[in-house]
Amino acid sequence: MKILQVITQSELGGAQTVVVQLANNLSKEHQVILAAGQGDGKMWDMVDDKVIRENCPHLQRSISLKNDLLAAIELRKLYNKYKPDIVHLHSSKAGTLGRIVFPSKRTVYTVHGFDSVRLAFRKFLPIERCLQHFCKAIVGVSKYDEKHLIEEGIKNNVSTVYNGISVPDCSTLQPLDVLGTEKKKILSIARVFPQKKPDLFVAVAKLLPQYEFIWIGNQREVTEFGELPDNCHFVGNIPNAGAYCSKADILMLPSNYEGLPMVILEAMSFGKPVVASNVGGISEIVINDVNGYALENDAQLFASKISYILEDKDIYTRFSQHSSRLFSEQLTVEKMVQGYLEVYNR
Repeated sequence: MKILQVITQSELGGAQTVVVQLANNLSKEHQVILAAGQGDGKMWDMVDDKVIRENCPHLQRSISLKNDLLAAIELRKLYNKYKPDIVHLHSSKAGTLGRIVFPSKRTVYTVHGFDSVRLAFRKFLPIERCLQHFCKAIVGVSKYDEKHLIEEGIKNNVSTVYNGISVPDCSTLQPLDVLGTEKKKILSIARVFPQKKPDLFVAVAKLLPQYEFIWIGNQREVTEFGELPDNCHFVGNIPNAGAYCSKADILMLPSNYEGLPMVILEAMSFGKPVVASNVGGISEIVINDVNGYALENDAQLFASKISYILEDKDIYTRFSQHSSRLFSEQLTVEKMVQGYLEVYNR
């Protein structure tokens, strides 16, 4: 089978990680072409040599009549060049242009977190309702997304395929001074962006001075929260960030909306408990009092659950074992590839 994967941006992020894992694993038995546009190109560093790479320079997140028209032409040229059996679209802009450009009977569209449209950009919902008829299947990354797609009138062949990953490679990890302390460590991996609620992370760190709080992913110095407490560290944007979950005790992920965050899967692959915001599909993989907690965005609540897990060795061990089991049963890259092959074959 010849499969064209298309995503808007070529920077590293959750959706890009899904696409790379999917493309690399599909390329073992199929011909895979990966097309991407705007970004710093770091995604390409993760792509297997078997995957054909195509850069679409005019494919950008921002709306521009000129660039969008040129991107549509670029995508159509790719279709004519490769004549794929399946076109798989990821992210909103690629999903919009792709469903206009590519034949609907060959096109699959994955929604990587429907709340980004449903809550943050509702003005685009009429477009999504219209374009549902321009593809053969729409895939959510959680049951939460599937449910809300249907509730918003997007019902055309909607299903769920959970994200999946391989266990991150720890062999190239660079040492971080803050990871060398004897204190227990709470890790968060995300951009510093209002959606990701770094303010909540700082507030919880202030409530729990006995632990180290480490944030990976900021691309600038963090100054908007005033003087940070001594136990709170924003250490920058580090390659292979997910592998640092192996060095932490708990993953904390505050957020206003999500799909199915890849960093949670990375933490679970190392058997780490997770304390995260109860948004998107998080509660489907972070199960309260089993492998962590999915909570309302309240600093006192986050602090109490983190302490509860870390201060009892038996509880920590139980949560850790359940994280490993849930990952191996539901969230491996093999499970994800199998799910998408079933969609393609339908």
